[in-house]
Amino acid sequence: MSDHNKMNVHSFFRQRIMKTSDKREGILQATLELVSEQGFHGAPMADIAAKAGVAAGTIYRYFESRDALISELHKKLEQEIITFIQCGYPSARPIRERFLYITRSIFRYFMKHPLHFRYMEQYFNSPYGICLHRDRLLGKHGNHDILMDIFLQGTKQQVLKELPMAVLFSLAFGPMISLIRDHILGFCILDEALIRQVTEACWDAIKR
Repeated sequence: MSDHNKMNVHSFFRQRIMKTSDKREGILQATLELVSEQGFHGAPMADIAAKAGVAAGTIYRYFESRDALISELHKKLEQEIITFIQCGYPSARPIRERFLYITRSIFRYFMKHPLHFRYMEQYFNSPYGICLHRDRLLGKHGNHDILMDIFLQGTKQQVLKELPMAVLFSLAFGPMISLIRDHILGFCILDEALIRQVTEACWDAIKR
């Protein structure tokens, strides 16, 4: 095969890969928008396909079922959040500093990506997320979880209150979730000064 023909073949496959990636991302984006706006019940496959601009059957080329699509989008968003948090994460610093870094990063991420927050909130209030949350609290979640690391280390070192893991999680992140929701809805305005005050208050709620 001549060099010219090789280049044409490589170009053809690159274009096919790009089209495949674009369609897959389009389906994920359509799912994100529909679920965030209307909930899981308001996002049937037909509506997702229409919003993504593809035939309904096309979705099944990329995702074997609706459950697989919903779970894949959660994994994608979770990885983006983890990547954001890990950028500059002070892993060698005391637990307090690590906790404050993570909570402030979560605030900033979701304020920048309100659709991601609304999807994750829907997910964790659904049977999908309830099972995942239970596994995390029981230490059965497969991925490395720096949040749970902080709780486990803090309890072991007697830096945190001796409370069930679910209680520590709720005290630390319950107020955050509520405030991020209120910020997105326009009920309050979170600036850097307020974020610092809130995260300090969350730390005070769980520290000994």
